[in-house]
Amino acid sequence: MRRSFKYLLSLAFLVLPLEHAFSDVRPNLMLILLDDLGKEWVSAYGASDIETPNIDELAASGMRFENAWSMPQCTPSRLSIMTGQYPFRHGWVNHWDTPRWGNAYYDWRLNPSLARIMKDAGYKTVAAGKWQVNDFRIEREVMVKHGFDDYAMWTGYETGNPPSAERYWDPYIHTKTGSKTYKGAYGEDFFTQFIIDFISKNRQEPWFAYYPMNLPHAPFVHSPLEPGAKGVLGKHKAMVRYADFLLGKIIDNLEAMDELDNTIIIWTTDNGTHGGIKGELNGRIVRGGKQKLTENGINAPFIVYGKELVPRGVVTDALVDFTDLLPTFTQLAGAEMPEGITVDGKSFADLILGKSDDSSRDYIVSMGGLNEAARSDKGVENAFVFRNRVIRNKRFKLYAKSSPEYGLDKLIDLENDLEERNNILSSKEDHIVETLNYFTNVLEKMSLRDNDPIYMRRDPNPWDLEVSVESQVWKK
Repeated sequence: MRRSFKYLLSLAFLVLPLEHAFSDVRPNLMLILLDDLGKEWVSAYGASDIETPNIDELAASGMRFENAWSMPQCTPSRLSIMTGQYPFRHGWVNHWDTPRWGNAYYDWRLNPSLARIMKDAGYKTVAAGKWQVNDFRIEREVMVKHGFDDYAMWTGYETGNPPSAERYWDPYIHTKTGSKTYKGAYGEDFFTQFIIDFISKNRQEPWFAYYPMNLPHAPFVHSPLEPGAKGVLGKHKAMVRYADFLLGKIIDNLEAMDELDNTIIIWTTDNGTHGGIKGELNGRIVRGGKQKLTENGINAPFIVYGKELVPRGVVTDALVDFTDLLPTFTQLAGAEMPEGITVDGKSFADLILGKSDDSSRDYIVSMGGLNEAARSDKGVENAFVFRNRVIRNKRFKLYAKSSPEYGLDKLIDLENDLEERNNILSSKEDHIVETLNYFTNVLEKMSLRDNDPIYMRRDPNPWDLEVSVESQVWKK
């Protein structure tokens, strides 16, 4: 990242008031989502085993969130971003790798789509990176139907197609021209340049860019900058550092194109780090919490930056979760919410524009955990009709067991118990009883039965790729 970036940020912020900057033109919007990375691997949050200078500069020049919740697994997080809904509503309660396992399908006709909202509002839209919630062999143009003008996606591993397993070196990528292996390429370089090129071609209009990186998800490999990286931990660190390097490249290119002034970037991750990796965070050793509802699994690093739009150097304890991204982007774009859908999220646009000191959230929610879903003659079915979930405010966190009849599991005081070891569910202290009653009321208002993922019924051969998707029957 060029040295001039920080200087220009300071100068622009001092000269141009937030209200004036935002009112002139609708902002460009970019969402960067890393794969499997907790706070213990971001030095801006106090990680001591890694240096992430570009991410740190983004945080120092914008707003760093302390209480932003993802879901504990990949596809539940991604579908919550795209739909603005909790997993019990959109159905992807647990991770389900559609190209590999089949039967599930993210349907633009039955689910909300953030990209469609942005496109309908007049934004040019692009996605590059990881998708995995549709099978591109069944429908090549599904990304367009979700609302993206252009795209370059790793397909996910497609059963029966070994080259598709590659996401890093010699990656297998799906674009409008089809799916193929790009020999000699490094996947994240391809995706980064694809997004930069799209922005360059479309910068006369507002744009929305969604970059769900593969980094630093396994398989652990060396990066272009560190070809000699060895071992799981060494390669993991190299991959994190490369994700940081690519952020710097994006910022530099936006600045060179004069697009940085009117762009808001949200940088975050889909869930905690792989459980086999430990890192040090503010003096504590933290094991990766992927697939867990503990804070190391769902309390995501979450940074919002806008050179002339977002207040600088702010650390906030405001509550947000991934369902809030859709209504936030919608408000920032001046777009309209689709009619006839339920959105669980709440916009935090006023917070990041400096118009409010807090989000509108009294609580946030996460749910899911280890893979508990299976294919049946009804499609993909979650193992529990009511999946375990957590609810928290700024201090307390309630765990609810799978299936409502099993009741509550534990209550944690996060202010005094970072390791979440002490269950205070049976406490008789008035403020704790009051908090528990509040959380219980929130829990009781949720559906008592989680939806299963929408799926495509295809008889007799579920992978008959010659059959058009338009002719199929869709059901819950």
